[in-house]
Amino acid sequence: MQQLIFFFQKFRYFLFFLCLQGIALTLTFNNLAFQKSKFVNSANLVTGRIYDASSYFSEYLNLKSENILLSQENTRLKNILEKNIATHSNMDSVVVDSLKYHQKYTFTDAKVINNTYTKQFNFLTINKGKNQGVSKEMAVINSKGIIGITDNSSKNYTRVQSILNRNSKINARLKNSNYFGSLGWNGLNYSIAQLSDLPRQAPIKVGDTIETGGKSTIFPEGVLIGTISKINKENTADNEVDITLFNDMSNLGFVYVIKNLDKEEIKLLETIDNE
Repeated sequence: MQQLIFFFQKFRYFLFFLCLQGIALTLTFNNLAFQKSKFVNSANLVTGRIYDASSYFSEYLNLKSENILLSQENTRLKNILEKNIATHSNMDSVVVDSLKYHQKYTFTDAKVINNTYTKQFNFLTINKGKNQGVSKEMAVINSKGIIGITDNSSKNYTRVQSILNRNSKINARLKNSNYFGSLGWNGLNYSIAQLSDLPRQAPIKVGDTIETGGKSTIFPEGVLIGTISKINKENTADNEVDITLFNDMSNLGFVYVIKNLDKEEIKLLETIDNE
């Protein structure tokens, strides 16, 4: 306390000068339009530069997590490639049957440039559109699992209906089984979705993995979704369970848009009048 008193005594004239200077500047900026305009413009310039620096720093910090995702994806692809090599390692020659190895899906990489996750009907925007072959009703995923379905496209951008949307309904199943249900969202928690309409005899338990069922023309079979975190036994009619999503839907970066090359053929076949 004595040191504080000594400080004020020693620098009292300088501190008094700063106080008077502050009062003078305040009166100047508040009463003279030109000086006030200059001050506001300068403040906006400084604030803008701070925001730019903050954004750049945030992106720099996120590089580590993005690199981890890319590394995980590369590892997964290498494992798949290794399995294919092992499958054909004992063959003297490999004849590729164009019918057996018909390509069904194509992948387009994109970046999420806008994302909502706190509303009842959430959407994302990605930086690919019709010019890059992206159109309505395509699956959007990343290395962790599903994200949503394309909703509307312009030339270079696409709006995506998030799985965190009350209108979202996606065919899903228990991993490594044929028990299917419908994945939706109740609008409460952005990290938890709901799987309903499971058969009552399905052997479900907390911790089971849920993945896409492949019963639609949008998502391929076996794309990861999440794990069962809660079984709502009181709702026996729907046999609904809570799914903790693998994806952090509040922190999305690079994604893949999946196009089903057989989609139009399948839809045409299903609309034929059998009569």
